[in-house]
Amino acid sequence: MSRLLITGFGPFPTVPDNPSARLARRVARSPHLRRLLGHAPDCLVLETRYGALDTQLAPALARRPSAVLMICVAARRSRVCAETRAVNRVSRLFPDASGAVGRLLAFDPDGPAQRRSGAAAPVRVALKRAGLDAAASRDAGRYLCNASYYRVLATGCPAVFVHIPMPPRTRRPKVGGGRRPALDRWTEALIEAARVLALRGRAQP
Repeated sequence: MSRLLITGFGPFPTVPDNPSARLARRVARSPHLRRLLGHAPDCLVLETRYGALDTQLAPALARRPSAVLMICVAARRSRVCAETRAVNRVSRLFPDASGAVGRLLAFDPDGPAQRRSGAAAPVRVALKRAGLDAAASRDAGRYLCNASYYRVLATGCPAVFVHIPMPPRTRRPKVGGGRRPALDRWTEALIEAARVLALRGRAQP
């Protein structure tokens, strides 16, 4: 059975309320994706600890998802970004939510220097088609985002990591007017991105 995995992240020191968890759950509840797959996508909200790569992510990947959409927040960015690669490098400057830092300078001493996503470009097109000014990015960070992406890309299934900005603080829109909240717009666009990934995963032998 073709399974789509959607991941978000929990809070971390500078982001006590991580909107990616809400987004991941919203996308996973999409009736459109349920109809496409024949079942609801799997949804996983990862703790922002390096240990979660083994305790949470590894068991999810052991179920052999056919495609993976990963979502997290990048507070300093102003646009939604589709990450094109993950690098085999750990920063000792950024402790995780438990205060731990990476023990080594590489996630996998025997692994490649980087792993690239062949699905990043079509996902970016999907996001733009859904109305977002989405950008391509070569920097998934030096924290759990990059670490988890590097781990997922090793599976070989279609996978893309999408960074979102912090949602703007807006007043409740007036009845009959005003722009839709960012989370609503991002949810619809990410459902389209998930659809593209699911179809690519289904097409793989």
